Amino acid sequence: MNRFAQIHLLTAYPPANLNRDDLGRPKTARMGGAERLRVSSQSLKRAWRTSAVFQEALAGHVGKRTKELGIGIYERFTESGVDAKKAREWTKLIAATFGKLKASKKDKPLNDLEIEQLAHFSPVEIAAVDALVAKLAEEKRAPTEAELEILRKNHQSADIALFGRMLAAAPSFNVEAAAQVAHAVTVHKVAVEDDFFTAVDDLNPRDEDLGAGHMGITEFGAGLFYLYICIDRALLVENLKGDKDLASQAIAALVEAAATVAPTGKQASFGSRARASYVFCETGDAQPRSLVSAFLKPVEGQDQFSDAVESLEKLVKAFDQAYGDGASATAKINVAAGTGSLKEVIACASELGDD
Repeated sequence: MNRFAQIHLLTAYPPANLNRDDLGRPKTARMGGAERLRVSSQSLKRAWRTSAVFQEALAGHVGKRTKELGIGIYERFTESGVDAKKAREWTKLIAATFGKLKASKKDKPLNDLEIEQLAHFSPVEIAAVDALVAKLAEEKRAPTEAELEILRKNHQSADIALFGRMLAAAPSFNVEAAAQVAHAVTVHKVAVEDDFFTAVDDLNPRDEDLGAGHMGITEFGAGLFYLYICIDRALLVENLKGDKDLASQAIAALVEAAATVAPTGKQASFGSRARASYVFCETGDAQPRSLVSAFLKPVEGQDQFSDAVESLEKLVKAFDQAYGDGASATAKINVAAGTGSLKEVIACASELGDD
């Protein structure tokens, strides 16, 4: 098995606000002395993981991230006729298995049933909790330590195996991520722009007040983004307890989502759906490296896509020549040139072999 699969993508977005900062502006980064638009890896992974592409490809193997598992447990207990006080006590025992519980609040009566940190639960773990709750409700008793211990076993879902899981209060549930996703940045310098907009009041007869019903400003930017993904395929198989078929499906779903799913930020306002115009996949055992340094000098000129591809592919050859450890297998898509296919790229990334 070639241990690493590295995916490099170039995706062009029209005016958009794909990923906002705390002020509502598009996120940016300074690189090579120039300001670039940026989309965080957290935003990208969230968009991919919740997309129809990912969910359908890995149906039954995708978990849920939530703090509120305890609230659902409590409601199922009370709906089954368990006394509210006992339901709360039993719920806390189960929920605390997955992390430290929040402090109680007078204005939020169920607050102390939530865990402090978002926890990622696999389908098997959710099913185990549901089965235990049903059993306890039927038998009208609290969970035993042995029953709680069963919940602490790691049953990985594909998304947990890919993106990892970290719980400071319950380190036995921690999983090292097999996929590393860089923040996407534009290959050229950008200037974040302002869009002044107005809205008309439909019920205003405009006899006297001819002004707008609302005025506002939203900020946006446009650009060609470079994105880098590295997948430790050996670690992915390990995280999935040796299930190579599921590992291959997970890689295929991730690659397809990365190439075809756009971040969801302000889509209704900008309609910034996009697919990657260039995808380069390489697999091998050599230590991975991003190709972002191809764009330390901002791409300029009228044909930024072609210039970006040329710069990226030139850097690949330079790295291979310098280190002598090029990829064992490659595949690429270049939409402008009409070469390659997503099917070929997915096959390159997800073929794990028998060794």
